[in-house]
Amino acid sequence: MTIQPVKELRTAVVGAGYLGKHHARIHGSLAGARLVAVVDSDAARAGTVAREHGGAPMTDYRELAGMVDAVSLAVPTIAHASIGCDLLKMGIDLLVEKPIASTVQEADALIAAAAAGNRILQVGHTERYNPAVMALAASIGRPRFIEVHRLGVFSPRSTDIDVVLDLMIHDLDILLQLTGSEPERVDAIGVSALTERVDIANARLAFPGGIVANLTASRISAQKVRKLRVFESSAYHSLDYSDQQVERYALVEKDGERVIEHGTLPVTRDEPLRLEIAEFLDCARARRAPRVTGEDGRRALALAMRIAQAAADASRA
Repeated sequence: MTIQPVKELRTAVVGAGYLGKHHARIHGSLAGARLVAVVDSDAARAGTVAREHGGAPMTDYRELAGMVDAVSLAVPTIAHASIGCDLLKMGIDLLVEKPIASTVQEADALIAAAAAGNRILQVGHTERYNPAVMALAASIGRPRFIEVHRLGVFSPRSTDIDVVLDLMIHDLDILLQLTGSEPERVDAIGVSALTERVDIANARLAFPGGIVANLTASRISAQKVRKLRVFESSAYHSLDYSDQQVERYALVEKDGERVIEHGTLPVTRDEPLRLEIAEFLDCARARRAPRVTGEDGRRALALAMRIAQAAADASRA
């Protein structure tokens, strides 16, 4: 049997800011991919990232037509739909950073453009590729209560969107995956502290079957916290996103007594963004749907919008 070589994909990164430079680093290091270009409206920034990770620095993404097969899009959220639709219409497969777009209507436009051109559209909900999350999803049975804390130290990055779209949306995508359903009720509050947008938010979500989730997200915390806890009728899981560790406590019968067993789930640590981009390129080669599709990104965005609206309504009450 003759083994066909893996097709080398020509790739580019559009947007060379905080996230874009990490996309470029990984694109430049993965086997079977060749980083052709780094695009940014700031020529100096594009040049710096291109010199470090490869590819030609460019300032206009339209010049990528015919040059590349796949692109990571890491520009500000407000430009996701306009640039993303153009790239998809050029016949380029697209990995777009989360959130998929600024509005559900823009998300629909991206999904439609991908479908019309038979292109791959993947959304960068990186936590879905966190090995600890994958271990947790395989271990839990029937969640009853889920508690999430995602707290970050303030940075001027991403202040064009509120904390729900910036941080909480990671966990909303995970909740939709773990519960397999949309919440029946959403209650939320939000506070603007250092920016004109909501910087701290709390949401309580009630899902079908009695599952309740409580989420807190802040981008003005004194320390970074990334934790998710899942409570079941006889078990409790505590996940640390950053440490990629999952502790499990379970009530079991042992020697005629009920005791609590404690242990950690086996997790093979890896960089979630590397796994995400590697899968994106594999999907581009094989022409198969990614783990996080455009529809998944749309669902997470729609739920984030519901929470933002609930918080706004609560502030006016």
